[in-house]
Amino acid sequence: MVTVAPLVNTLLSYAPFVLVLLDLRYEGVICGEDHGVENHLEMGKKLLAAGQLADALSHFHAAVDGDPKNYVAYYRRATVYLAMGKSKSALPDLSKVIELKPDFTSARLQRGNLLLKQGRLDEAESDFKKVLKSTPSSREEQEAQSQLKKSDEIQRLVTQARSDFSRQDYSSAILHLDTIIDTCAWDVESRELRAECFIQLGETGKAISDLKATSKLRNGNTQAFYKLSTIYYNLGDHEMSLSEVRECLKLDPDHKLCFSHYKQVKKLNKQITSAEELIQQQRYGDAVGKYEAVMQTEPNVPQYTLLAKERICHCLSKDQQGAKAIPVCSEVLQSDPENANALKDRAEALLQDEQYEEAIKDFERAKEYSENDRQVKEGLERAQRLLKQSQKRDYYKILGVKRTAQKKEIIKAYRKLAQQWHPDNFQDAEDKKKAEKKFIDIAQAKEVLTDPEMRSKFDQGEDPLDPESQQGGGHHPFHGAWDNFQGFNPFGSGPFSFKFNFN
Repeated sequence: MVTVAPLVNTLLSYAPFVLVLLDLRYEGVICGEDHGVENHLEMGKKLLAAGQLADALSHFHAAVDGDPKNYVAYYRRATVYLAMGKSKSALPDLSKVIELKPDFTSARLQRGNLLLKQGRLDEAESDFKKVLKSTPSSREEQEAQSQLKKSDEIQRLVTQARSDFSRQDYSSAILHLDTIIDTCAWDVESRELRAECFIQLGETGKAISDLKATSKLRNGNTQAFYKLSTIYYNLGDHEMSLSEVRECLKLDPDHKLCFSHYKQVKKLNKQITSAEELIQQQRYGDAVGKYEAVMQTEPNVPQYTLLAKERICHCLSKDQQGAKAIPVCSEVLQSDPENANALKDRAEALLQDEQYEEAIKDFERAKEYSENDRQVKEGLERAQRLLKQSQKRDYYKILGVKRTAQKKEIIKAYRKLAQQWHPDNFQDAEDKKKAEKKFIDIAQAKEVLTDPEMRSKFDQGEDPLDPESQQGGGHHPFHGAWDNFQGFNPFGSGPFSFKFNFN
């Protein structure tokens, strides 16, 4: 007898479908045949026992080609296919064995097991019954009876699952289908039905898993790829949707549903990709236009409207259009309150709008949902500094300009206020003292806001003219201001001077 322990160990994961190597009682059928076929069978058997499956398969291919009526060659090749996980290829070989030798109960039992796993219940039952009518070994008889009983139970569950589905009792149908698929792991129809139940219950992740399995189990399954594409599309994953619909068109370039869907997904994908490229280039206004086009292209899927508004919120915030960004960001957060990106962008927009306390609240909420986001942490610290700063001196407010004001606007505002508050315009001592203080504030505001480095520090919540903010060093709060007062003319020409009166 041939020792089969190494083979059993190799094929253990395929139980109960492990095919035991034929012992030498079957070798009699090849005596006198072409020695080349016999040599291929013998060599293939040794390689199979050693676990060298690809090499063994080559020899069994040669044996089948050399003698197409040798059932042993087909049986051993089926053994290798099963060991390689290629049950689809093993099934025709087992059928050929049964055709050549109808009383070969081991092959019939193995075919019945494969048919059962594929959900071909009537064919599987036929094989199990024929095994029992022959003269099987006690092991084969016991296995055939067990599998026949299991097949009968599966038949009942299939009927019940379909009835549940027709009554729209999808949860009950899934429970029955779970049991069916535990036994019939390669049953395409049961997986497709369970996927449809998951879709109806909104459990799209589980539906995707089943549909991906059916796309592999059934050759040319265009319907599975189409459904996968539409599911991903409705989830807002346009890239995966495009990938799946392309698989459908590879199988059938003329598939009407897939081609129509492909054109829609491709157009949407192109718009979104283009918008993101514009954002990378900091062309925020153009990116807003692209995302507005996205909403027009797909107005019926909420995920794309939400995505477009989230990115428009981001663009407006980055483009220093805080007042416009705030309502758009708020729309996003109404639908998705835990959207950390929208919270972060709205917080930045609120800072631009000088709503510091509200900005702090948004940054704190964003931190809850995105603990390790460095931008959120830095934004929160900046917002807290700006709030503290706003309770002291605000150079923008002193000049009456927006935080987005250009240097030209700042100088214009400064000249206007300097003319208004020049101390020489006031005669009363108290008024003159008040004007002197106001005039110094105006000069300091102009100094900070027209110097890029100092303005940047101020925008980050640090007052470059405040000794405390400078941690005891750096700019003196009156540096530059006194020099500007001597010989100062806010109109930029002509002699002008005044003296401070501190009495």
